[in-house]
Amino acid sequence: MDLSKLHTQKLYINGEWQGSKGGELHPVINPATEETLCEVVQGTAADVDNAVAAARAAFKDWGKSRAAKRQALMHAIADGMEARKQDLIEAVSLALGCPAHITEWLHVDGPIYAMRYYADRAEQMEKTEKAAHSVVLREPVGVCGFITPWNYPLHQFVGKVAPALAAGCTMIQKPSEITPLQDYVMAEIIDAAGLPAGVFNLVPGPGPIVGAALSAHEDIDMVSFTGSTRAGIEVAKNAAPTVKRVTQELGGKSPFIITPDADLEAAVRWGCEDVFINSGQTCTALTRMLVPADRYEEAVTIAKQVAEETAIGTGADDFMGPLSSARQRDIVRGYINKGIEEGARLVTGGDETPEAFPKGFYVKPTVFANVTNDMTIAREEIFGPVTCMIPYKDMDEAIAIANDTEYGLSSGVWAKDTDSAMLVARRIEAGLCFVNGGDFNYEAPFGGYKRSGNGREFGEAGLDEFIELKSIQLPE
Repeated sequence: MDLSKLHTQKLYINGEWQGSKGGELHPVINPATEETLCEVVQGTAADVDNAVAAARAAFKDWGKSRAAKRQALMHAIADGMEARKQDLIEAVSLALGCPAHITEWLHVDGPIYAMRYYADRAEQMEKTEKAAHSVVLREPVGVCGFITPWNYPLHQFVGKVAPALAAGCTMIQKPSEITPLQDYVMAEIIDAAGLPAGVFNLVPGPGPIVGAALSAHEDIDMVSFTGSTRAGIEVAKNAAPTVKRVTQELGGKSPFIITPDADLEAAVRWGCEDVFINSGQTCTALTRMLVPADRYEEAVTIAKQVAEETAIGTGADDFMGPLSSARQRDIVRGYINKGIEEGARLVTGGDETPEAFPKGFYVKPTVFANVTNDMTIAREEIFGPVTCMIPYKDMDEAIAIANDTEYGLSSGVWAKDTDSAMLVARRIEAGLCFVNGGDFNYEAPFGGYKRSGNGREFGEAGLDEFIELKSIQLPE
């Protein structure tokens, strides 16, 4: 892909590429080489005003459009994603650092599937239900503001944009400054598909300016945010005075319980790879591995081997690229040092730069043993390739440790069979649970308990977030 041909110094508002009211540029860095890929314009609050005005005007017709029209346009967008799949892979891989061969199935294939999944659900908006003497209608919530993260940028883009389009909402999308390139490819795809002007608008920019303007805007009906719990709280505060709907997909510190009867080799290997993939920058990563005490040292040995076998780099045979930014690399290094200071045993990895990578924001796959659940590395989200191994005496203690967290986004169980694992899964306080290596499912709800957020993305529940229910009471 020729990045110079992307309109990265423009905003996409009302179906046109436009200059910003501010015009400042932000560099997009390749984290594997530390070289600048391109510069992206940074929007302003005035740009957000223009985008919201366009989205509000477009909502008058789009919100009342036939489901068949929205379905056809969304399939055209999915066709465009297929046609430009390689561009999407490069856009994500270059800015995030995930190897391209993994980016294809981890970051791009699923979002294409999800776009078609929601296209086929647009017709649900035209269904009515009877409730005694009332009729219940579904209507789109209105104009939406989306703030998406840098770690799964296309995944979260589609998780918000696709159900919103299906419902008949219009929107303003703000990508992360670190990984905005796929949004520019998507804006071109959406434009080529013929979506009416103003339905989709793209305004990149810093969170404290563009994100804050979207959250607080009086003419936005809903804001959907994915990111840290700290930033999610700020979004909710900004949104509160206008009583707009807020959905949040936030942080996690997810447990992975390996039961005494589990295949230990398979479980530990899968658990480590779950943490190391995407360089540990996964909100659902199962970063607290809970292992029976009498098999603990055996598990630690397996984890050490998996970490040291993990191929680092961005090549065709590599599994783990760099962290997304120098800042994120330094944060992860800080947590590694904190773990050592608090008495955890560094089994492998550490804060040193991998020998073969003097350039790039790389961190070694790291395993900590002798971790207790009160340590900082077991309480806070590291967002790096760091596994914390915690022993437990019996299943009651394992469940207690698993649930002893302010988060509740994800979890995992590995047992001798699915039925055994389900008994454990039901006791964990989390919105997701991966059993015996089960895969992510775009048709199932995704979201967290406790401080991991509000609302759900993907599945039928993901569409529900963009719907207002209207009940009409008829004479009996």
